[in-house]
Amino acid sequence: MKTFIGPRLRRLRVDHGQTQAQMAKALGISTSYVNLLEKNERSVSVPVLLKLFDIYGVDWRDIAEDDETAHLADLRAALADPIFDGDRPDLPQMRAALTHAPDLAACFLRLHRSYLAATDQLMSVAEAGEGAAVLLRDSPEATVHNVFRKNRNHFPALEAAAEDFWDGPPPATDDVYAALKKRLMDRLGVRVQLMTVADMPGTLREYDERRRLILLSEALDHPNRVFQLVHVAGLIEQRGVIDDLLSQSGLDDPHGRARCRVELANYFAAAVLMPYGAFLSEALASKYDFDHLATRFGVSFEQACHRATTLQRRGAQGVPFFFLRLDKAGNVTKRFNSTDFHLAEHGGACPRLDVHSSFRTPGRILPQLVEMPDQSRFFVFARTVDRPSFARHMQDVRLAVAMGCAVEHMGAVGYAETLGGAEAPVTEIGINCRICPRANCDQRAHHAIVLSEPLDERRRGATRYAS
Repeated sequence: MKTFIGPRLRRLRVDHGQTQAQMAKALGISTSYVNLLEKNERSVSVPVLLKLFDIYGVDWRDIAEDDETAHLADLRAALADPIFDGDRPDLPQMRAALTHAPDLAACFLRLHRSYLAATDQLMSVAEAGEGAAVLLRDSPEATVHNVFRKNRNHFPALEAAAEDFWDGPPPATDDVYAALKKRLMDRLGVRVQLMTVADMPGTLREYDERRRLILLSEALDHPNRVFQLVHVAGLIEQRGVIDDLLSQSGLDDPHGRARCRVELANYFAAAVLMPYGAFLSEALASKYDFDHLATRFGVSFEQACHRATTLQRRGAQGVPFFFLRLDKAGNVTKRFNSTDFHLAEHGGACPRLDVHSSFRTPGRILPQLVEMPDQSRFFVFARTVDRPSFARHMQDVRLAVAMGCAVEHMGAVGYAETLGGAEAPVTEIGINCRICPRANCDQRAHHAIVLSEPLDERRRGATRYAS
């Protein structure tokens, strides 16, 4: 397989203050070859990659890492915005931009994200006064999503640490909780204590670092008690690994860094409880039956779904999924993405997604074939998940999760079998109402900023936003 490293090689040379001739001399190759490599007119050889490590201390796997798939998906999603109608570059142009001007493409994506945040919050800014600058910053959730997206939702360092978590084979599923408590005590001197709801009102888990004590609420079910213990172990034992990942993330906002630390510890916990190879094998064999996977690995339905989005190891990839979690008001409370499906960042998701209907049929899988405004199609399935209840007045605190993949992968997912394949009826959806170009959608809740046609007061369309 040919490997092209042009922009990365040029950045490495500039960072070291070298000319092409100086780099060529250091690597023992010709200046013209360096020039061709930087312009991606030649693929790099293994000996040169190894020389880069010897001379510059750069791991050849880092400089040869191909981020084009994830970056191309981000670029396609951004350019699907209706504001680019009529001027949208084709796929070869996008690939060329990523190959020859990756920094420019990254700046464009950052600008587009800021534009989306600004337009979605514009109405609030008028009332915010001096707080407007705060509103226009990316939320901690958005910054974390971008970090995970940049890493293809996969962190090899945490996967490797998870594989070394147990001394020998992992314990049987029904023995994990006791084994975790023993491991925490033996290795870290940390005790675990189960607390009543009355003693921990409104709190599910707390780590008292001074007393070396983890307090778990009895409101947590068994899978979540297990998950919380591994999460805390990850925060303590993998602090160095997580610190390195945070340093590489470029996050400087303390809220974003704190949120990202929690999500990275969650990632580690999922990798421990659902080992990569075993989980991928079981997922493929069961055609991604997440109830089966949750039972098999002793985790919750939501945790199994989330884990499936991280199966992006080179040479051992699962189906690329996106994951979306919503509350009953339609607010997006969590999102992870291994696809080029553009997830709503602010406010609610498209009301035409059946994930909203799942609250009427708790615990039941709802499959759906959807089409975005750019005509890309995805298979999506949704189901409610229960949250911990502290008392009778907190019943029905369900959330809903949606998982989706491109239609070319739907044959690998058993939930798609009830639809009858890619020829099933298709639901036209958008990202959210503020930027959706579907003018006559009967579910429209806002006048889209991309719809410039004035209303005709003599006619009433499907909604009060269309005539």
